[in-house]
Amino acid sequence: MGLILSRIPEPPYALVVCEKPAAALRIGQALGTSSFEKISGFDTEMQRRGRLLLTPVFSATAKNGFCYILCSAIGHLYGLVDVKGNRSIYPVFSAKWMPIIKKRDKAAQKTAAKSELVINTISLLSQKATSFIHACDYDQEGEVIGYNILKYACNNKYEKSLRAKFSTLTDEEIRNSFDSLLQPSRRLAEAGRSRHMVDFIYGINLSRGLTESFKVSNDGKRYYNLSMGRVQGPSLAFVVDREIDIRKHISVPYWTISAEFEKNGHTIKAQYYLQKIHTLSKATSIVDTCTNQDGKVTEIKHKNVALKAPNPFNLSDLQKEAYRVFKFSPSYTLTVAENLYLKALISYPRTSSQKLPSSINYRKIISGVSHIGSVPLGNNDKSGSFSSNVSSSLSYTKLAENLLSKDYLSPNEGSKTDPAHPAIYPTGEKPKGRLDIAQLKLLDLIIRRFLATFGEPAISQDTTVTILVKGDHVFIADGKKMISEGWMHFYKPYIIRSGPGIQFHLLSIYDGDILKNISVMMAEKFTKPSPRFNQASLLEKMEKEKIGTKATRSDIISTLFKRNYISNTIAIPYLEQRNRLGGVGIEATDIGFEIIQSMRKYMPSIVSTDLTRSMEEQLDEIESGKAKSKFVIDYAIAKLKEAIIPFKEREIEIGNQITEALDITRNKQEMVLGTCPVCGSGDLKIIRSSITKKRFVGCSNYASDKCKATAPLPQKPSIKTTGKICSICQWPILEAIYTRRARRYWKFCINLKCPTKSKSYTMT
Repeated sequence: MGLILSRIPEPPYALVVCEKPAAALRIGQALGTSSFEKISGFDTEMQRRGRLLLTPVFSATAKNGFCYILCSAIGHLYGLVDVKGNRSIYPVFSAKWMPIIKKRDKAAQKTAAKSELVINTISLLSQKATSFIHACDYDQEGEVIGYNILKYACNNKYEKSLRAKFSTLTDEEIRNSFDSLLQPSRRLAEAGRSRHMVDFIYGINLSRGLTESFKVSNDGKRYYNLSMGRVQGPSLAFVVDREIDIRKHISVPYWTISAEFEKNGHTIKAQYYLQKIHTLSKATSIVDTCTNQDGKVTEIKHKNVALKAPNPFNLSDLQKEAYRVFKFSPSYTLTVAENLYLKALISYPRTSSQKLPSSINYRKIISGVSHIGSVPLGNNDKSGSFSSNVSSSLSYTKLAENLLSKDYLSPNEGSKTDPAHPAIYPTGEKPKGRLDIAQLKLLDLIIRRFLATFGEPAISQDTTVTILVKGDHVFIADGKKMISEGWMHFYKPYIIRSGPGIQFHLLSIYDGDILKNISVMMAEKFTKPSPRFNQASLLEKMEKEKIGTKATRSDIISTLFKRNYISNTIAIPYLEQRNRLGGVGIEATDIGFEIIQSMRKYMPSIVSTDLTRSMEEQLDEIESGKAKSKFVIDYAIAKLKEAIIPFKEREIEIGNQITEALDITRNKQEMVLGTCPVCGSGDLKIIRSSITKKRFVGCSNYASDKCKATAPLPQKPSIKTTGKICSICQWPILEAIYTRRARRYWKFCINLKCPTKSKSYTMT
C-alpha cells in the first residue's frame, strides 16, 4: 500500500492522537494560534480502484513555534479476535488484539480499508515524531483507543506519551490542558482493556453457544445470529421477570368514592378517606348513606413544602430526562450529546458525576449562555408538522440576568461523583454552525437544567380539608398552590406537575363550615400489575443494580432490540399505564423468553445480577489499583467454564426450543408494528393487497373508515421490525434485509412525509 501525503511534516513535532476527526479539528484549531492547515492524503492502490480515502490529519503551530500534528481514529482501530478463527468452535478462552481491517462482506471492505489507511497514516507520522500526546476522550474507552494506537501503530510509545485531559472542547480548556499535560493513566488503560477481554470472552462463547445450538437443531439448514453477553443476560432477565409478573397478575376489583360539595358557588372535590373499598356492598352502603347529606369541616391543614432544585445532569439522568420529555431513546440521546460535545457546546457527556466544581467558572458560563440567540437549523428540519418545545430562537438573557444578580452562586449538587469529569454543563459558547432539531432540543434541556440547579427552592402550599358526613364518614379535599416558583422558573418548559390541582376556594373554608353535598359517586377499578419497563426505566434499573457502565448501558438496550429479544408493546392493557410508563412499554419476545429460560436452566450464573455486579466491581478495582488485571480475567474465565460446558452438552434440546420461540416471535411481529401515530387507537399492520398482491402498512381502523393511515413498503427484501419509532414523526422504523450477494441492511422510517432521510448500511 503506497501512502501519499500532501505535505510530510518535518521534525520536531508532537503527534497528537485523537479519538474522532471532529475532535482533532477542534483541538488543532485551538492549538494552531500561529498556523493551522489540513494535510490531505490517499493510498495509491485505492486510487487505482477509483476510491480516494482521505485521512483526517491536521498541522497546528502555536505562537511559540511548537508544531503539533493531529491524527484521529475512527472508533476502535484495534479489537480482540479469536486466535483460532473458527466461528463455530467454542468455548474459546484466548484472544489477541489485532487491527480491525478484515471484513467478510464486500460492502464492508471500504470501511475496513479506511481503518487500515488510518493505521498506516498514523504509523508513518509516528516515525519522525519527537513526542506523543494522548488526547482521546478521558475515560476507559478513550484510554484504550489511544493506548492501542500508541502501542501498535506507533511502536510502543504509550509509556513515553503525555496525556491531555479536558472536559470541554473550548479553545481555552484545550490550551490549558496542553499547557499542563499529565502522565499516561496506565491503570485506566488496563481497566479498559480488561473489560474488553472479559466482555469478548463472554460474548463470543455465549453467542456462539446460542447460534450453534440453533444451527445444529436445524441440521445446518437455518442460520440466525443470536448474541448474548455478560450484561445482556441480566438486562434481558429484568424484562422477562417483569413480564412474568404482569402475566401472573390477577386483577382484583375495588371501588373508590368521590364527592362534590359546594360553598358560596364554589365546587369542592373530595375523596373518601379509604382509597380502596374491597366490596361492592360496602361501597354501595357508603354512597347511599352519604348522598344528599351535608358535610361539616372538622379540620384544615396548611403546609408549606419546599422543593429543592434538581441536580446537574450526569449521563444517566440526561438519558432518562430526554426520554421523558422528548421520547429520545438512551442511545440516541448519547449520540446527540456527543455531537454537541464535539461542537464545544456542552462538556463531556459520558460522566456519572452530579457535581459542578467552581473551577468551571459559573458566572462566565451563565454570561455566555445569556448571549445565545437565534440558531440556524439544518436543512432536514423544516417539517412544519414536527412539534417541539423549543424553536430556533433560544433566549436565556432574562434567566441569566436573574442568576448573575446574585452575590453567590452555588449549584444543588447530587451525591454521585466521577474521578474523570464533572456533571454535564453548557460551555456558554454560541453555536457556530447549524444544529438539527434534536441537537437544539437537547442543548436547551441541558442549558435550562444547568441554570435551574442554581435556583432557589420552589415553595408550594398544600392544603388538606377534612369533611365529616353523616357522623363517621370522612372525605378529604386536597389543594396545592405555588407560592414561589424558585428553580422552576428556569426549567418551566420541562416540568410536569402531578397530584391535586389548585383549588383556590379551599383558602376561604373555615373550621366548622357546613358544605352542601352536590353528589356522591363510586367507581369500580381493578388492581394493576407493575408497569412494563420503558427504555428510561430499564436504564435506571441497570444503573441501580450496578451492571454495565454509563457509556454501555444504552448500547445494551439497543442490542436487545436489534436481536429481537425485546420489542415495544403493541397494546397496553390498561389505559392509564401509558402515562405511568412515560411512554411505550417494553416486553420480552418469545425468543427473549426462551433464551433466558434456557440460560437459567443450564447456566444460571450467567444471568445472575450478582455475578455481573461482582465483575463490574473488580474491573473498577483495576482502575483504582486494588485489583490486578490477570486475577480479574482468570476469575471471569473460571466462572464461564463452569457454565458453558453443561450448556454445550444440551445443544440440540436448547436449539429446538429456541427455533420454536423464534418462529412464534417472527409470526407475531410480521403483522403488527405498533400503535398508529395518526389516530392513536388502531394498530399499524403489514397488509398484502388482495388485488395487486403487494404489501403495505395500514391502520387496523382503515376498514371502518376511522383512519386512512397507510405507508408503502419495499417488495423484494425481507422486512423486520426494529422495535423503534422515529424520533421525528413517531412512525415505526423497519429494517429491510437484502441477502443477494452481500447481506445488506436498510433501516428506514415508513412515513413518506417524515423529514428524515433513510440510509443503507452493511452488517459488520
